[in-house]
Amino acid sequence: MRMLSMIAMVLSLAAGLAAQGRTTLDVYLVDVEGGNATLIVSPAGESLLIDTGNGGPAAERDATRIMAAITDAGVRRIDHLITTHYHGDHFGAMEALARRVPVAEFIDHGTNVQPGGAVDAFLQQTYPSLYAKGTHRVVAPGDRIALAGVEARIVAAAGRGITSALPGAGQRNPYCAAHLPQDPDPSENAQSVGTHLTFGQFRLVHLGDLTWNKEFDLMCPTNRLGTTDVFVVSHHGQAISNAPVLVHALRPRVALLNNGTRKGGQPAAMQVLHTSPGLEDLWQLHFSLLSGQEYTVPGAFIANGVDDASAAMPIAPAAAPAPGPGAPPPPAHNGAAYWLKLSARRDGGFTVTNARNGFSKTYDAIPGRR
Repeated sequence: MRMLSMIAMVLSLAAGLAAQGRTTLDVYLVDVEGGNATLIVSPAGESLLIDTGNGGPAAERDATRIMAAITDAGVRRIDHLITTHYHGDHFGAMEALARRVPVAEFIDHGTNVQPGGAVDAFLQQTYPSLYAKGTHRVVAPGDRIALAGVEARIVAAAGRGITSALPGAGQRNPYCAAHLPQDPDPSENAQSVGTHLTFGQFRLVHLGDLTWNKEFDLMCPTNRLGTTDVFVVSHHGQAISNAPVLVHALRPRVALLNNGTRKGGQPAAMQVLHTSPGLEDLWQLHFSLLSGQEYTVPGAFIANGVDDASAAMPIAPAAAPAPGPGAPPPPAHNGAAYWLKLSARRDGGFTVTNARNGFSKTYDAIPGRR
C-alpha cells in the first residue's frame, strides 16, 4: 500500500511539473481504429476529451491508448468529457477509461434518437453510474466549456447549430449556391456535438460525425464559424460529411483525419479536402485502403498502418464493403499505436508531430490572418 501511495505521489508531482512548464494548447488525436478520441489540454493543464473510442472487445485496448496520451500530457484527470453522439465507436470505451482516470464532467447532446440494444443498456444503466461520480450536462449550441485560457464553444448539438456567428465570422458563404443536399440523416451522426476552440489567434474546429445536410444548416447562407487553422475532419473522412460548404468555407491550413484502415478516407471526401482553398497539409491517423495511392498523403504524414502490411500499396482506392454483419473485418492493428499531436501557440502558429516516426512540421503564424 505504501508503494502504491508513493507511486501516486510521484505521478501527481510529474503531472504538476508538466502543467507548470506548458505554454501551448496541446491536442492529441488518439488511434482508436476508426473511432474517435481527441484529447485537448490547455496551458494550465486542464483537459477536455472528445469521445472514448470503441466498445466490446476493443474497449480495453482503446482505453489503454487514451491513457497513454493522458500520461504523455501530464494530466491527472479528465475535466470535461464530451460524447459527440451515441455510436459505439465514440462512447464504447468510456466505462473502461473511467476505471483508470477520474472524469469530472460528462457532456452530451441529450436524448438518443437511434435506439438499439447495446446503446440503450449503456444509457440506462452504465452511463448514469459513471456520471454519478462527477457531474452531467446536456449542452446546446452556444454553450461554453470552462477550459482555462481557451475559449471552447459548442457550435452544434442535438441536430441544431448556432444561430449567431462567432466573433469575426458571419460573412456570406459563396459555396452555398452550388450545394446539393443528400438524403436526410435520421441517425445519431446528425446529432453530433460540435466544438470550436480559440486559443489566442489559433482556431480549431471539431464537429464529431456531423453530416452533410447539418453542415449546410450550420454554414449557410452565412458562415457562422469563420475560418480556422485546423480542421479535425468530420466523420473519419466519409463522404456523407465534409461538404464543400463546410470544409472550403473554413479554409483550414491543416486538416487532421482520424480515420481507420478501412473507414474514412473515401475518394469523394478526400477530393473535397485536397481542393480546400489554402490547405497546406493533410495528416492521417491511418493509411486508408479506401484512398489507395490516388488520394493518400506521403507516409511521413500518416501515423499508423496495419499489423501485416502488404509489400506494395494499391494504386486504385479499394471499394468499401457493404455494411452489415456480413462485412469482412478490417485489417488488424492491435500492435503499437501512434497519435498525432498538435501544439498551438497564442500567436496562431502551431506544430504537428507524428509519434510513429517523429516527423514534425511547424506552421508559422500568418500576420493579419484574422
